[in-house]
Amino acid sequence: MSIIQSIILAIIEGLTEFLPISSTGHMVLTSSILGIENDKFTKLFEICIQLGAILAVVALYWKKFFDFSKWQFYVKLMLAVIPALIFGKLFDDLIDEHLGNPAFIATVLLLGGIILLFVDNWFKKPIFDEEADITNITAIKIGAYQCLAIMFPGLSRSAATIIGGMQQKLTRSLAAEFSFFLAVPTMAAATGYKLLKFIKEEGTITSEQVKLLAVGNIVAFFVAVLAIKFFISILNKYGFKYFGIYRIIVGLTILGLLATGHTLSVV
Repeated sequence: MSIIQSIILAIIEGLTEFLPISSTGHMVLTSSILGIENDKFTKLFEICIQLGAILAVVALYWKKFFDFSKWQFYVKLMLAVIPALIFGKLFDDLIDEHLGNPAFIATVLLLGGIILLFVDNWFKKPIFDEEADITNITAIKIGAYQCLAIMFPGLSRSAATIIGGMQQKLTRSLAAEFSFFLAVPTMAAATGYKLLKFIKEEGTITSEQVKLLAVGNIVAFFVAVLAIKFFISILNKYGFKYFGIYRIIVGLTILGLLATGHTLSVV
């Protein structure tokens, strides 16, 4: 992976992490198009730079995120992240297998897009509009939706958890906000786990790899700051419909290319 390739992937990550269109799916497919080798470091990179994008949440919402007087908020986040930690550990190898399959990712993008066309009509009568209204049980249920995104690359962690929040009677804006905050411990844990696993298997991490990770995280962070503001405005004004249309177009395009003999499989 070159420095230019790492920057391109980081831009894709920053733009898509908080949009319900699957950042992981877009990065995997972008890696395929750029001809980046699907080695252990590439998989590490695609996970780790998500942390840089996630930290944009901390920067934008730092007053609320670091309000230690509301300790219950942190308890909810920790409870919500537990299902994903367990599920990710149990199915790590299967997840990696799906990440290397563009046809699988494209299919999930397509089907997820169809779902997004109807989501706004499914949850028209939210009850809760404040973070204090989220109970511990509700937090765990929302966290469980992350497991769907882990199992099906291309689904979108953001879409899964926001829909999970709306299913639990949260307003769309509150569901999105909780999804953003939940991403922080989730991706911090995923990054730490993948990094330790990589070092254990490879014995070390080179200075060049550290540089690529640093650049990727920095670029993803700044791009994500802009993407969050864009997403909130679009979500509040239009809902999920246009994101669904985009997913359908991308999914069909990729499947069409594969069906006509174009190679998008990772090296």
